[in-house]
Amino acid sequence: MNTLPDFKRFTDSLNEQGTLMPVLFIGHGSPMNGIQDNEFSQRWKSMAQEIPTPTAVLVISAHWFTKGTKITAMDFPETIHDFGGFPRALFEVQYPAPGNPALAKETASLLHSTQVELAHDWGLDHGTWTVVRHMYPDANIPVLQLSIDYTKGPQYHFELARELYELRKKGVLIIGSGNMVHNLRMVAWDKMDVPNYGYDWAVSMNDTFKTLISDGDFQPLIHYSSLGREAQLAIPTPEHYLPLLYNLGLKGSKDPVSFFNDRAVAGSLTMTSVKIGA
Repeated sequence: MNTLPDFKRFTDSLNEQGTLMPVLFIGHGSPMNGIQDNEFSQRWKSMAQEIPTPTAVLVISAHWFTKGTKITAMDFPETIHDFGGFPRALFEVQYPAPGNPALAKETASLLHSTQVELAHDWGLDHGTWTVVRHMYPDANIPVLQLSIDYTKGPQYHFELARELYELRKKGVLIIGSGNMVHNLRMVAWDKMDVPNYGYDWAVSMNDTFKTLISDGDFQPLIHYSSLGREAQLAIPTPEHYLPLLYNLGLKGSKDPVSFFNDRAVAGSLTMTSVKIGA
């Protein structure tokens, strides 16, 4: 699907679907969730059964942090094992979902506020495949990734997301993959197996995030540094938090908001995830 006529047929077929896809922010947590059958992966699987089947999936992953904005544009993106110290079984996972160069070009054309590079040297990192392989195990739905430009601030990313809204009308499922609270330096490794174990500051900040999201009060979330010491602990670096802002930027005025996988892990992480739309 590389010619302009093919490109137009593809976008026309998406327009015919007529379904406004929901938007998901997914707390992806440990790469081990990619091969484990646990409460988080089970919920990802059931979520895929509850929402319309997408024509494609576009993921903004915390693990593709680049100078400038890029989008995967190859026919068959590779499965990237961008981690270390995990069991061999995790490194052996392959998720052979196709890409979609035509959709990559259309997405790039929608982002008027920046020039988007069509990338052929990336693929699907663990922020994407550990989640999507549970949702769509047959790997028969095209999957693309959009990178996060580390030279830009939170307001920029929120506004950039608004330019992707048309993709929702074309059946594309947009997923932000990160974690609302993500402080690896403070992880209680000895509490990894304790259900819903969170430090007081992590639980409090997570609750604040949920309240602001539910109220549609996005400015404090964009300017999260103003939320005090707890926010600094929850977001010591921005890469896992920024995917959430993409999802909030895609929210329509009538979209309902709900939460799932609302659990703390090992003290300083939360898996709390958000569904925007019906």
